[in-house]
Amino acid sequence: MSQSSMHDDRELTSPSRTVILVGRTGNGKSATGNSILGRKAFKSRASSSSGVTTTCELQSAVLKDGQIINVIDTPGMFDFSYGSELMRKCINLAKDGIHAILVVFSVRTRFTQEEEAALRSLENFFGSKIKDYMIVVFTGGDELETNDETLEDYLGRGCPQPLKAILTSCHNRYVLFDNKTKDETKKAKQLQQLLSLVNTVMLQNDGRPYTGDTSPELQIESRLKEATSILEQKLAEEHAARLEAEKNEQKISNDIIPQLAAQVKEAKKESDKLHKQLAEARDNPWGRILRDRLPWCPYL
Repeated sequence: MSQSSMHDDRELTSPSRTVILVGRTGNGKSATGNSILGRKAFKSRASSSSGVTTTCELQSAVLKDGQIINVIDTPGMFDFSYGSELMRKCINLAKDGIHAILVVFSVRTRFTQEEEAALRSLENFFGSKIKDYMIVVFTGGDELETNDETLEDYLGRGCPQPLKAILTSCHNRYVLFDNKTKDETKKAKQLQQLLSLVNTVMLQNDGRPYTGDTSPELQIESRLKEATSILEQKLAEEHAARLEAEKNEQKISNDIIPQLAAQVKEAKKESDKLHKQLAEARDNPWGRILRDRLPWCPYL
């Protein structure tokens, strides 16, 4: 039995749930968001050759049981052509953190290497902890029903190994959605299955939402900005001391100047160390992410 039919009956006191939708353009992210919210909150009709969604967007709804659900829709699989600033915006939209990452696939299309690579990018940016928050949502339930198939049938007939690995990494948390159905009973059932999985994720993480604080890139960026700020401050202090010394016709060897020069040297050493870490990342697949996040960094 898949975990899509399992849930934990323990209560969670969090007043709301925030989920984020990620997946390839055309897999049905926005339509799934609409199904969760119970209204057409997101545009899901394709525009020319690309999907409508070009930025992160948050919409909320109050469910029948009074629970608040916040849904964040994103561009196709965090398309990096929009800049990695997009990821920061997604995290910022989730003010209380992200309770679950909904990775959306469609049973109508083949799982591609592009999706596999994008998921690795997602994990690299957010950190390996992201797997603890992932739930896989398969869309196209209406097509399987037409073919008289179940999701287990679909997964059993040639499920690619990378997709199996993804399902295993998130402990087989998956659910099937039919975003075209008019059957209110079916709508309620698939939503309840998803919410049960979200509750399971929250319980397994002790109720702590994901905030992105563990991302190595975010840690390096924070440390680098702090080091750069300190360096700029020390340089300004040293420059001011030298001007004061010249103004008063004092020798450059005043005690304060060597002391400040030593502090500048130490601050520059730390800054250079962090710059080197980022420069080394330039040649790996995530270098582009870092350069987008740090346009002011001359080393990138």
